[in-house]
Amino acid sequence: MIKVDLITGFLGAGKTTFLKKYAKYLMDRGNRICILENDYGAVNVDVMLLQDLEGEQCELEMVSGGCDRDCHKRRFKTKLISMGMSGYDRVLIEPSGIFDVDEFFDVLYEEPLDRWYEIGNVIAVVDAKLDEKLSEESDYLLASEAANAGLVIFSKSQDATEEDQERTLNHLNRAMEQVRCKRRFQDNVLRKPWDSLTDEDWKGISSCGYVLESYEKSVFENDEGYTSLYFMNVHMTVQELRSSVKSLMAASDCGNIVRIKGFMISEDGTWIELNATHQSTAIQHVEKGQEIIIVIGEGLIRDKISAFFQTQTE
Repeated sequence: MIKVDLITGFLGAGKTTFLKKYAKYLMDRGNRICILENDYGAVNVDVMLLQDLEGEQCELEMVSGGCDRDCHKRRFKTKLISMGMSGYDRVLIEPSGIFDVDEFFDVLYEEPLDRWYEIGNVIAVVDAKLDEKLSEESDYLLASEAANAGLVIFSKSQDATEEDQERTLNHLNRAMEQVRCKRRFQDNVLRKPWDSLTDEDWKGISSCGYVLESYEKSVFENDEGYTSLYFMNVHMTVQELRSSVKSLMAASDCGNIVRIKGFMISEDGTWIELNATHQSTAIQHVEKGQEIIIVIGEGLIRDKISAFFQTQTE
């Protein structure tokens, strides 16, 4: 049977960066893998960041869009069925940062997938400097992603103090309490910088398994939930982009913006990648891109947000 690992994590936690390192570890040990990017949005830019992995040992697949969660779930199942006879040793699934983890378990326990696949690991990536001012829905998503994880891994721990990390652990445990889950985290969290992970660390990660833990489900109204806005063909300098993102993140009348990501052609004609949260803004050169900026958050107001970009929108 094909093992399936789920890599969860709240928006901007660093799932894709972790996934690249994890995939390389598995391929170095002879595994033939498939990475499935599974997003509710109409456009998935994260798959572009994984293209350098693609080759004989690694294939990339994508599920995106869907008019509602049921439609998305059907597309997810159909994609896994089509992949069932491809001879993979392991499938790594990176979902949206607002993914309902129950969908993963529900789909893989259904026929015929239960004959082809077995659940391997559920790994939750958590920013070591987690934003303290998360909304009620954000805290729910954070808890639901960690509840069933065989291992919680801190990202960006090299930039976080011990106080930052303890604050994040306390926040995570408060979120678990709020959803009436008895699980708590302290020593059962991997807090090492990823560049210093040893083979023994990666061996433990690749066999961490998962936990079936109960928690209280919450249902949020659509107009209170997360949405994504897409801005095409953004043309400005890198400095203008950085300034606009900083101002937009601080704007109180645009909705609760959690993450801004995407690609743009810089003034020198090269591609740049943008990845911004309230904690940091990273802009770096990449070989390939797609002219799109995606703003993700709650209660977003398109007209006000679009004013921050010199762009046509759709």
